[in-house]
Order: sequence, then C-alpha cells, then structure tokens
Amino acid sequence: MSTDDRISVTIENGVADVRMIRTDKMNALDDAMFSALIETGERLKTEPGVRAVVLSGEGRAFCAGLDMGNFGKMASGERKGGTETLVTADRTAGGSNRAQHAVMVWREIPVPVIAAIHGVAFGGGFQLCLGADIRYVTADTRMSIMEIKWGLVPDMAGLVLMRQLARDDIVRELTYSGRQFSGEEAVQYGFATRVCASPRTEALGLAAEIAGKNPHAIRADKRLLDLAASGADQHAILKAESVEQTALIGSPNQIEAVVSNMQKRAAVFAD
Repeated sequence: MSTDDRISVTIENGVADVRMIRTDKMNALDDAMFSALIETGERLKTEPGVRAVVLSGEGRAFCAGLDMGNFGKMASGERKGGTETLVTADRTAGGSNRAQHAVMVWREIPVPVIAAIHGVAFGGGFQLCLGADIRYVTADTRMSIMEIKWGLVPDMAGLVLMRQLARDDIVRELTYSGRQFSGEEAVQYGFATRVCASPRTEALGLAAEIAGKNPHAIRADKRLLDLAASGADQHAILKAESVEQTALIGSPNQIEAVVSNMQKRAAVFAD
C-alpha cells in the first residue's frame, strides 16, 4: 500500500513494515504526511494478521519535523487566522487533535510498534518516534525538541509521552533549549531503547520474534503496560493483571505455547 506518496506499508509474516517515503524532504511533516500517518495507523489497528509494526524513514532521515513551508506561512501571518482550530477541532476519544493523533495513533495500535531512527528526528519527528513502544537509534542520530527554535511549544503529544521516559529536569532542559542530542545520549536520557548499527534491521528482527509469540498474550501485555503508564492506581493494575491472565490460561494459543515448548518446535498460533 502507498498513501499519497508519503508512506509505504508491506505486511509479511505478521510484521507490518511501515516506511515514510518523502525522501526529498527528509520525511518532513506536511498535511499529506499527517493524513498518511493517521490513515496508516488507523488501518493497522484492525488489519488482520498484524502482530508487530516497524516504523522507519527512507533516505537520509527518520523525520526532519514540520515542513519548512509551514514556518514561512507563520512568518507572514498567513496561518494565524486558522490556529484557533488547534483548540476547537474535533478530538479523538483519547483527547488528541489531528496533529497529536498522528503520534498517538501508533501508541493506540494494539500490537507492539518499534521505531527505527536514523539521521535526524527533530521537533514533530522526535515526538512521532515517541509514539512507538520501542525506539532503536544509530549512535549518530541527531534529535531535538526543536519547537522553541521557532518560538513554539511541543504540541504533538510530546508532553504526554516524554514524562513517561525521561526525568523531569532532562525534559525541561531540552524543551527550553532546543539543544540537539545524539542517539547515544537519547539512550542515556531514556528516550531511546538502544543504539544499533542498523536500527531497521534490528527492529524487523525483534518484530519477527514478537510475531512468533502468542498474539493474544502480546496484546494483553501491551494493554497492561499502557494501563501502568497511564498512572492507574495499584488496585486497578493488579486486577487487570488477573483479568488478562484468566482470559489467557487454557486458551488455544496458550496451550500451543506450552505444547510447542515441550515438543521443542516452533509454535503455530492463530490470530
């Protein structure tokens, strides 16, 4: 599938390989890219057989952030008249406006999403990768909460997601300064999972491994982890653990997990 020449998707053996393909603009976020991200994410929420997702960018970068044309419009005052829609626009059940949903839709996909990041992830591109469950980066990837450079605040769900990953003072320092930091620093701060020589290769390998596990248990894992990250209280999390485990024990896929391990063979799970 190709969406408006912005994103390509290949699905094979349970893994959805999602690639931003606006290579001439380093996958910058224009209106068509926002639409493509949302459309693709929404599709993958219900796509039969998908067990893991890898999100990456072709060319020189993961995503360079907001398209420069938007900043030109801001400088001329052209965009001012329409900015009220940031507040008044229709919002998703999770509270996102359109730009925020382009990030949060990846967190809402019920299976694990792995972002493979190289080159740059600036501004909205940085926030986009935070929507994934896991982030693999090259050591020399450059990242920045760059909105302050343009006199703006991060407004693509970054403030919801950053607080789950890094210390408050780190988030504040990077937000106030817009300082660029490397992939290695991103791991130290908590924004990235680990450094890889080839993030996409490693991400596809992990996705294939996840796709070989009980898909119902993986989805239950994600629901529990999302609940814990939401700030739910201890009682709610403990009860949710029990509910999920009760549904899994004795189910066909759980029995297959046990039997295949005992027989030392690859499991065959049903979606």
